[in-house]
Amino acid sequence: MSDSLSQIYAAKVADGRIAADPAQQAAIPLLEAVATGLTEVPKKKGLLAGLRASQPGDGVRGLYLWGGVGRGKSMLMDMFFNAVPIEAKHRVHFHAFMQEVQAGIATARKDGLDDAIAPVAKGIADSARLLCFDEMQITDIADAMIVGRLFEKLIEAGVTIVTTSNRPPDGLYKDGLNRQLFLPFIDLLNARMVVHELAADADYRQGRLAGERVYFTPVDAAARAAIDTIWGELTGGKADPLELIVNGRSVEIPAFRNGVGRVTFWELCSKPLGPADYLAIARAVRVLVLEDIPLLSRENYNEARRFVILIDALYEARVRLIASAAAVPDRLYVEGEGTFEFERTASRLVEMSSDGWG
Repeated sequence: MSDSLSQIYAAKVADGRIAADPAQQAAIPLLEAVATGLTEVPKKKGLLAGLRASQPGDGVRGLYLWGGVGRGKSMLMDMFFNAVPIEAKHRVHFHAFMQEVQAGIATARKDGLDDAIAPVAKGIADSARLLCFDEMQITDIADAMIVGRLFEKLIEAGVTIVTTSNRPPDGLYKDGLNRQLFLPFIDLLNARMVVHELAADADYRQGRLAGERVYFTPVDAAARAAIDTIWGELTGGKADPLELIVNGRSVEIPAFRNGVGRVTFWELCSKPLGPADYLAIARAVRVLVLEDIPLLSRENYNEARRFVILIDALYEARVRLIASAAAVPDRLYVEGEGTFEFERTASRLVEMSSDGWG
């Protein structure tokens, strides 16, 4: 690294891009240790050392960085990933990664392989010495049954894993079906990775939004500009699509970064999506920018019904909502079938637009 992570962090503080935070500063040496290990060739030890050529990154222990939403985990991951001067690295949202893995396993099974995880792990290890995951969480029984063996094979192959999560390892898949079968994976994380809590007092994602207007009406150029500003502050203006596979269907958030998704009403509510799809979205994002909500009535009843289900899912998951709409919440749906049921949605929209929500 030309500049150390400590130097990069200090420069960001000096120019006002971030505020110095002791908890974040305490995590930086751990990330620097991983970065250094990935670029230094270890010294050979023991009589058998000459039988295998040492490579940079051999035996580098990974890092599991956990803490509450908005504490700066993704920001630190950004700094770390960009600073590690190796090409064989990959950063991906954990949910999207597991969907790729599930697809690879399905292909291996079609080919008749007895161990479908082995070729998937080998393919990953052949292309990446460093894997960085955003927001590790296990909510699906299929993922729970796969992830232990997968991580074990990746670590044995010399892949270094750095991940962020809102939960400590012991809190993953809590109360999940057959959780006892998942416990060896928790033991693996605790044994093979450095586990560190980012115990920052401030929720910086909330801090950026504290006191800010987050519900914009009408939908016009001013609303778009205001949302563009918020989006830039939350994501740095960088984003990639996030594809979620739900019951064999593809549900896409066109723009996603650091737990923040951006999508239009029509992209989510004009398609034949249902509760499972919206629950998956609510699990994948911590902030959702939802644009171009129209006036609702009997003319677009199906879209309105899906919108109600979406807002319920976001509300229950405590997702922060930033929205542009044709009217204030209690004037969005004023005529036609469904107006009574929409009263709860309007109330939730008001609450979700209030300072401190999320």
